[in-house]
Amino acid sequence: MKKIDYKKELKHLYKPSAKQVESVTVPAMNFLMIDGKGDPNTSQEFMDAIDALYPVAYALKFMVKKGGMEIDYGVLPLEGLWWADDMDNFSVDRKEDWKWTLMIMQPEFIAPAMVEEAIEQVKSKKNPVSLPQLRFESYEEGEAAQIMHIGPFSEEGPTIEKVHAFIEENGYERRGRHHEIYLSDTRKADPAKWKTIIRQPYS
Repeated sequence: MKKIDYKKELKHLYKPSAKQVESVTVPAMNFLMIDGKGDPNTSQEFMDAIDALYPVAYALKFMVKKGGMEIDYGVLPLEGLWWADDMDNFSVDRKEDWKWTLMIMQPEFIAPAMVEEAIEQVKSKKNPVSLPQLRFESYEEGEAAQIMHIGPFSEEGPTIEKVHAFIEENGYERRGRHHEIYLSDTRKADPAKWKTIIRQPYS
């Protein structure tokens, strides 16, 4: 059976430096996605989205592993796109106004019909409340700046500022949505050791 570790295969996307901001070209990739709004620390909608994304991602993994493909791969980490209708109001002081897309990247061999089948499997077993909102879609960021943040989410501010400064110092402008990739299991890991990729597209 073929085994694939996408975090190693795509090391340039999923293992950036924690010391300095790097430029990266992010190609189009396919994701399971759910949109929502509100403070991630208190929003039930946020938790409901996670409760729908992971079961479908794991259902796809086991479909591939036990089906004719005979490929075993690790489920990719949770990712989040963050924004506000008025980006001047995109502030940690107004998290209730934040909009987000939670998503999990899928291997290139995952087809829409497979996603539909996985959704039906999850629906028959758990039927999480946000399952009807889940979609399978391609997303391409192109040129972006990124860095690894080590520590709790509440301390991301200086790291984000470092990314923004890198973009401005190199003569570019920010575009698109603030992007975070969550590499740690926050239920188990020490917050001081949480690893989060901070990414910002630019042009």
